[in-house]
Amino acid sequence: REELTHLILKLLQAWKEPLSHFNQHIEHHQELPDDSLSKAKQISNMVHELKTGVEKVTEKARFSINSLNGMASSEAAGLSISNEANMMSDSDFIHCFRRDSNKVQSYLKILKCRIMPENSC
Repeated sequence: REELTHLILKLLQAWKEPLSHFNQHIEHHQELPDDSLSKAKQISNMVHELKTGVEKVTEKARFSINSLNGMASSEAAGLSISNEANMMSDSDFIHCFRRDSNKVQSYLKILKCRIMPENSC
């Protein structure tokens, strides 16, 4: 459970900075409707809230998250955000985010089943 929780937190933490850059990038697109801009900001907020929630679950389960707290998001991603984000098209970025979001969702389901097996997983 501890390794799975760390993996979830690393994925969420790794997306913080790229999502921020993406939001800044799309704000400069005048042709995008306001709805798209608000959805991008909403996604960033949801990722932050999910990370906070997973950290609270981690603390309640008495897992150690000290190793992740000091890690910068670009270090967690293991890449240079400025180079990688600039080279990636918006559709590729969204595809990668969706793929990692699906991973986080699957990992959370597995974690839930391991913590509360009575949920008939």
